[in-house]
Amino acid sequence: MRTPRRTASVVVLAIALSLLPAQQAVASSAKVAALQVALKAMGLYPAAVDGVEGPVTQSGVRSFQQHRRLTVDGVAGAQTRRALGRRGRPALGSRVMHKGQRGWDVAALQFLLQRRGYSPGGLDGGFGPGTQGALISFQRAAGLTVDGLAGSATLQALRHRFGGPSRTPTGPVRFYHPVPGGIGDPFGAPRENGRKHSGVDFPVSYGTPIDAAGVGTVVFAGFNTGGYGNLVVVQHRLGFSTWYAHMSRIATHAGASVQGGTVIGYVGSTGHSTGPHLHFEVRINNVPVNPVPYLLAGTAKWNGAKGGAAAKASCGDPNAFKTARIDDCR
Repeated sequence: MRTPRRTASVVVLAIALSLLPAQQAVASSAKVAALQVALKAMGLYPAAVDGVEGPVTQSGVRSFQQHRRLTVDGVAGAQTRRALGRRGRPALGSRVMHKGQRGWDVAALQFLLQRRGYSPGGLDGGFGPGTQGALISFQRAAGLTVDGLAGSATLQALRHRFGGPSRTPTGPVRFYHPVPGGIGDPFGAPRENGRKHSGVDFPVSYGTPIDAAGVGTVVFAGFNTGGYGNLVVVQHRLGFSTWYAHMSRIATHAGASVQGGTVIGYVGSTGHSTGPHLHFEVRINNVPVNPVPYLLAGTAKWNGAKGGAAAKASCGDPNAFKTARIDDCR
């Protein structure tokens, strides 16, 4: 029987394999996501599809190349794409996609939709009802022709309007502000090398307590060498996770249960940071989305919910919140 300490270590190790450096988190591509879907179908990619060509993706490519007796370099070049056969075809944009089709391009389309906050219900390379529904919702929000067909205009909008339009959340998941105060750098703000900001920044003073934004389980609490510095990741329901970066000090541990208002750390400037602030992300199936539409007004404490019984009691008060169903109340 595993001890709690050993079990927590296993959880931390598994989650750590999927954590991305700050630079990589937004340097995702639909092409890489399609490759990951193809590798996952063959049992060669055990992580979440994130569109980032990191070590897990490269390991899967190497395994495939070794099995097919190709040059083992971890790069999905022309030779490897040919060996993938139908899994590596057709290229995104080479045809107008519609319901009933399968292929590399459909997987890439699904990733683009999910990255924009329009979940197709899964990344499997199959254009089914979920993908069609997500596509129609995006076309309507983007002011495009609503026909359920993924042609050049739709693909261009998906590729080049990162961060907007975003779907207004209609599901039950909402989050409290993790710290008091307004937002500084917004989601999608430009970064060096053409990158985009994968979260929002709260410019608050050094040492400010950081609250968990809602009910969940801490799946990572430690130092991230890719730029996040002292980082805590909380896994919520329905594929949501929240990320809290650049902490001066971590006040929780992997495996801990939290809810809105639980202190998980303190604001700092660790990692790739130019001054004290909290970098906060909301992710759906490990893909960063704009946190703002999911945020309630104020922190859990501002709303009178201090965790535990206080948080649960306030959930029954119809005047306490403007949103009927809140993640912290589940």
